[in-house]
Amino acid sequence: MAKGRIVIDSQRCKGCELCTTACPKDIIHMSETFNTRGYHPAVLVDPDGQCTGCALCAWMCPDAVITVYRYREAAASRRPLAVAST
Repeated sequence: MAKGRIVIDSQRCKGCELCTTACPKDIIHMSETFNTRGYHPAVLVDPDGQCTGCALCAWMCPDAVITVYRYREAAASRRPLAVAST
């Protein structure tokens, strides 16, 4: 399973909550505090590392304040095959 994380620009978030409804893992919530614009921004609440980096939240965000990062699988699992020389 792919792993990922998101970063939300909390100062630009207007608190529309669209990302919270789009997240299949239900790990995006609205903050209890206000940003400098007076909105409750979205925050990632993912202590167990459930984010897959699916980017549905970023697609839903009308202000493009979410950056999605995806992690590649361990490099050891993608080693090139040995080639015999003649």
